[in-house]
Amino acid sequence: MKDIREWDTFLIPYEQAVEELKVKFKHLRRGYDDLGEYSPIEFVVGRVKKVSSILSKTRRLGIEYEEIAEKMEDIAGIRIMCQLLGDIYHVVELLRERDGKDFTILYEKDYIRDKKESGYRSYHLVISYPVYSAVGYREILAEIQIRTLAMNFWAIIEHSLNYKYQNQVPLSVRKRLQSAAASVWALDLEMQQLKEEIKSAQKLFKQNAMAVHNINAQLQLLSAVGDYDLAAHFQSRLDAILDLSSTERLEELYEQINSCLSGEPR
Repeated sequence: MKDIREWDTFLIPYEQAVEELKVKFKHLRRGYDDLGEYSPIEFVVGRVKKVSSILSKTRRLGIEYEEIAEKMEDIAGIRIMCQLLGDIYHVVELLRERDGKDFTILYEKDYIRDKKESGYRSYHLVISYPVYSAVGYREILAEIQIRTLAMNFWAIIEHSLNYKYQNQVPLSVRKRLQSAAASVWALDLEMQQLKEEIKSAQKLFKQNAMAVHNINAQLQLLSAVGDYDLAAHFQSRLDAILDLSSTERLEELYEQINSCLSGEPR
């Protein structure tokens, strides 16, 4: 049996892998934002399984201690949350494009089309990930779960109930969970039907946010050159436009302030 120091050493590459993968997927999301495009990734979280959980699983599955690294697939776990059902399969394709480059996909489990008896839905990929850490080179196993926000909410509740009842959830509670899972699935299907409306609304919001950011930068420049009255005038106009949420008027205001800064007659 490993002592605490041995476990700390053993988990170093897993901890590094989780941090590296989170950075990669968060930057992928940010790239869509920078391009002004809809991102299939809403947010990313990750964790390394606790030693107590690892030991519990080894006992449950009959895994020997020396087999943990090669047989336990979810010591390192990444969870990618999506807004829409279709986004999940978009993310899966993005991950497949990286297969054989910065990691290797060993296999996939589609629990969305083939849900578990409990009602659980998610898309899982098990990967082999190369890590260069303080303990040297390792190729570790990691599990990536991709699910919608609604699926994630349900999964968190299920996990909490399994913990409360020590994996012996009463039948009446299980049935209510299954009913809730069906409602979550219906919600995800409905939201998928509204995907174009949702994407359009979010794109408009991002455009307006960027326009306001640029206008505020211009107002700071006006103040920096001492034109405080003009800056206050344009700030007042900006406040009025924000109440209307008008992209066209934001663009017009930006051009007017830009003309003032460039010395053009207004």
